[in-house]
Amino acid sequence: MNWFISLAHAANEAPVPATPAAPPAPSIIAQLFPLILLILIFYFLLIRPQQQRQKRQAELWNSIQKGDKVVTIGGIHGTVAEVNDDEILLEVDKNTKIRMSKSAVAAKE
Repeated sequence: MNWFISLAHAANEAPVPATPAAPPAPSIIAQLFPLILLILIFYFLLIRPQQQRQKRQAELWNSIQKGDKVVTIGGIHGTVAEVNDDEILLEVDKNTKIRMSKSAVAAKE
């Protein structure tokens, strides 16, 4: 019986092997940095240029006046004969006029 007791004492006195310490967790800023960087890249390469393009197109549509030479999205060249709220009357040839939406205008000549 003493033998069991001495075995129990020996087990309690045995040195516990050291476990490797876990590396410290990175800070929250270090974890979010790649996500923030990705969002900034998307903003400057995709979102911002598209917003600027839409703004320029809206300015073009609002600046259309009678007598302007324009090109439509379909490639029709003509002179603006009449301007309404969202429509224009485009003269493409002598006595040939086409009523179009202002949003169909791609550029001024």
